[in-house]
Amino acid sequence: MKLNWLLTGLMSGACLLSAAPAQASKFTGWEFDASRNQLNFGTDNGVQPKATLLDGPYRVIVDLPGTKMMAATVRKKFGAAVREVRIAQSDANNTRLVLELAPGYGVSPHNIIIRSDLPSRWSIKLRSIQRGVSTASTGRVLPVAISPIIFAGVVPIGREMLALKSQIQALAAKYDYLSPGMFFMEVETGNYLDINGEKSFPAASTIKLPILMALFQAVDAGKVRMNEKLTVRRDLITGGSGELQNRPGAKLSVLQTATKMIVISDNTGTNMIIDRLGGRQALNRQFKNWGLRKTVINRLLGDFKGTNTTSPADLVRISALLAKRQLITESSRSKVLDILNQTANRKLLPAGLGKGAAIAHKTGTLGRLIGDAGIIEMPNGKLYLAGIFVKRSFNDLRARYFVQAVSKLTYKYINDRQISKN
Repeated sequence: MKLNWLLTGLMSGACLLSAAPAQASKFTGWEFDASRNQLNFGTDNGVQPKATLLDGPYRVIVDLPGTKMMAATVRKKFGAAVREVRIAQSDANNTRLVLELAPGYGVSPHNIIIRSDLPSRWSIKLRSIQRGVSTASTGRVLPVAISPIIFAGVVPIGREMLALKSQIQALAAKYDYLSPGMFFMEVETGNYLDINGEKSFPAASTIKLPILMALFQAVDAGKVRMNEKLTVRRDLITGGSGELQNRPGAKLSVLQTATKMIVISDNTGTNMIIDRLGGRQALNRQFKNWGLRKTVINRLLGDFKGTNTTSPADLVRISALLAKRQLITESSRSKVLDILNQTANRKLLPAGLGKGAAIAHKTGTLGRLIGDAGIIEMPNGKLYLAGIFVKRSFNDLRARYFVQAVSKLTYKYINDRQISKN
């Protein structure tokens, strides 16, 4: 994949798709995957692209109304079916992306897929590009459909929770020595909060959440049995959290090992599960197939330098798939939720929840970072999803208090809105 990220920025969301962005958006970056003929791009506020197809040569033109580039015009040649990508400021309030096909290649409008699962992150995929097409221009300008925004492929996107965002930004200003990223979403409405939600963070032990899902997917496929025995091998033993590091040679069932991986965040147990599932690369391919953008295992646990990565939005994506009964069977889903409900660390998101709420979650801790992510069920049965990371000075406990305060504000905001509707 050829990467061409131009800028970094706050990947916050948007208002409803039918409305123009509340403020000018900034074009934050792009990447083109020549092997898939797919262009990915981002903005710092939500946009609603407009797309057309021209012939002679074939060009896919995508306009981003109300969006400004913060860098010079881009012209990048690729030389395959897609000959060139151009990105420029077409006028004061519009950024234009052009994918020009090589001579002799063409594509039909129905084979141009423009989709997103967040209003600030989009992809343009050209499928079934045709060869032997005439390059003579007929002057045709054909409209291209834009797919509805479906978060993680399962939750239609709703409104950004702007009032809550303002409250949390005011809170963050008091904790300006911390660097947070978070993403929250109501399952029923698709309403969301996005503050650095797509930013990559060291995953710490939150990486164990997608690993758990991968394990139960393997169980459902008959590749792993819950009662089969795993051995605490010396090459898998590591330090940090957990007790299995003190039990070399011990044999535990897959279920026992997975439970320790989550409940007491056992690093050695995690390595045993990674090994049983075929290793890091096999899991990374699985994560990518699920649509996780920043979730990568670069080394076995304990990853004390924070090389394994994920994002708040990725953790909410996996939680959304779990909440909406995707990837695994109902029986496995029940077991996954039961294990996540037992997570021992209750000092982050759980500490901000109201009476009667329940949370199935996984925390992560490094000296310079803490995180938490999972599914919150409110007393009325409504669900919302949460993912949060906070970078901090080494072992600064104030990061914990910040997460607790964010959790409390979010719970109160969602609860109050639900009460006002009833």
